[in-house]
Amino acid sequence: MLYPLLAVLSGTAALIWSADRFVQGAAAMAKNLGMSVFVIGLTIVALGTSAPEIIISTSAALSGSPGLAIGNALGSNIANIGLVLGITALIAPLHIQTQTLREDIPVLIVISLVTGALLFDGTLNQQDGCILVFLLVCYLYFLFRHKSKIAHTPDSETISKELEEEIEEEHLSKGQAFFYFMSGLVVLLGSAKLLVWGAQEIAFAAGVDEAIIGLTLVALGTSLPELAASISSTLKGHHDLAVGNIIGSNIFNLLTVLPMPALLAPSNIPSETLTRDFSTMFLLTVLLILLPFTGKKQYITAAKGVVFLVLYTGYYAVLYQSEMA
Repeated sequence: MLYPLLAVLSGTAALIWSADRFVQGAAAMAKNLGMSVFVIGLTIVALGTSAPEIIISTSAALSGSPGLAIGNALGSNIANIGLVLGITALIAPLHIQTQTLREDIPVLIVISLVTGALLFDGTLNQQDGCILVFLLVCYLYFLFRHKSKIAHTPDSETISKELEEEIEEEHLSKGQAFFYFMSGLVVLLGSAKLLVWGAQEIAFAAGVDEAIIGLTLVALGTSLPELAASISSTLKGHHDLAVGNIIGSNIFNLLTVLPMPALLAPSNIPSETLTRDFSTMFLLTVLLILLPFTGKKQYITAAKGVVFLVLYTGYYAVLYQSEMA
């Protein structure tokens, strides 16, 4: 099992590096072409944080491991809220914008409910994938049509300034931006293939379901970019970006990552995927909108971060017990 484990570790490290390089190049290319920072934040940065999950999910589906792909999508969302948000809140209280509470988190909850309804029949097929892709198109339309109208509100201007600082930190010429973009994409594809192979071999050697590996090892690895980005944003005082990155990443995970196994490898899904994994993801998502109204209003404080971490740890304990049973 040594070589598969090394493949997962090295694949994860390369995946994180290449995803960051890919997003830097794409954002710089867009900025050099005159795209506004606000639009870059809504699209490239938000979608880019889900790039590892998208590539992993596609590679796993094409390799005949839809369970690994589904586990990666749900597991990444669980890790983003339970682990990433929990750890980030321990560093500094995270302020959640009123706009985020009124619009973005409810959108995430609605999309999560639709996802649960699609999984309820125990299958994930091409029709389900088409519905998720349609929702993605609707969501992108909402971003451009609605968000652009409020781009000059105090909340949005704050986020735009934070994004501007993030992007300006590494100004790239057109040639550098293109090189970053292409090299990031090539390594992203190769590292994803390596990681999926290692995960498949570990699942086979350990005698566990591939979905469990997707929910744990792979999901944790692909959530590391979100963890790094959120900690970095928080240390710089960009608390709004830290929360926004997580919410945006979870929305894109459901609308871009989950359709991959549905469209490329339709399959039946175990009952525990809905009762255990999806239910945990949905509970954490609901708490994301409830907890800011308790204690210090509109903040995810350290105490609330501990709640997320406890639930995340408890989920892993349930996974372990289910495999030992």
